[in-house]
Amino acid sequence: MPNDPSPTARALRALEILRTRPTTTADELAERLGVTERAARRYVGILREAGIPVESARGPHGGYRLGRGMRLPPVHFTQAEALGLVMAALSGRPAVTDAADLVGAALGKVVKALPESVGRQAALLREYASAAPDPYAAHPDPAVTSSLVEAVAHRRRVLLTYRSESGNAWEEEADPWSLVVRHGRWYLLCHSHRADAVRTYRVDRVGEVRCTAQGFDPPLGFDPVAVLEENLGTGWQFATRVVFDAPPAEVAPWIRPPMGRLEPLGEGCVLVGSTRNPDMYAQEWLARVPFPFRIDGGEELRAAAAALAARFTAAVSDPRPCTPPSTD
Repeated sequence: MPNDPSPTARALRALEILRTRPTTTADELAERLGVTERAARRYVGILREAGIPVESARGPHGGYRLGRGMRLPPVHFTQAEALGLVMAALSGRPAVTDAADLVGAALGKVVKALPESVGRQAALLREYASAAPDPYAAHPDPAVTSSLVEAVAHRRRVLLTYRSESGNAWEEEADPWSLVVRHGRWYLLCHSHRADAVRTYRVDRVGEVRCTAQGFDPPLGFDPVAVLEENLGTGWQFATRVVFDAPPAEVAPWIRPPMGRLEPLGEGCVLVGSTRNPDMYAQEWLARVPFPFRIDGGEELRAAAAALAARFTAAVSDPRPCTPPSTD
């Protein structure tokens, strides 16, 4: 270093020190630059004015570090890892083969950056493999998702707008506990202050999100996936109650958590829950259970099951005999 370097030279030297040391205290930076601690802070300020993200970390082990976006360290993939990345993207988002798709464009850049020996098979897989669209998948707005992730990470209450499947819209004040991806759909697991209860909201139906300064403490030791599964089976419009003539241990493997809570009942068991779609509950869920049952509660579910039974009865009934044409 020259005997009398300029402020610009010292600032660039400070940048190089921060590049090579993950966290550098003001004292260490000053010592490496050969200046006072106050001067070292001034050079950090020059870097920030230039748009370089220098973050401050407080505490006994704090100091300065470069923030995200400053540089991208080299990433090395094996061929198996590259293929696995493309396969995972195809499984979760069939449109990823389209360069106009948001994730497809990002994946294309990653594949192109790979060495020929590693990226060739991944490029071929992306070009020639096809994936059928998942009718139940939903892709939320990345900006909305980012805002919710920020709130979850910093434990900040949010104000959001929400639109239900039926089209009803409302404003919500909630403590966002976690984001859970389940069967191609993103859910916000939260405590709703509007309902004073646990709620699960589809992230693709969330509109504007505003983070507040109000903090919160999530439940200790809770399992987001388990809580989501349990909550999906409660709080819906139509109550359900189904009694099975089989012990809980035999029925349980056939019961999905959104169907409700399975409890012992005499020598059998009972499934208590709720649904927003009785037809789907009867056709897709109950019809798969290979044990005798009766619907003890929920007139809407009883009607849906009766309609399903009538459809199947009609499907296997004998065809009507043909009436021979009149010879008159």
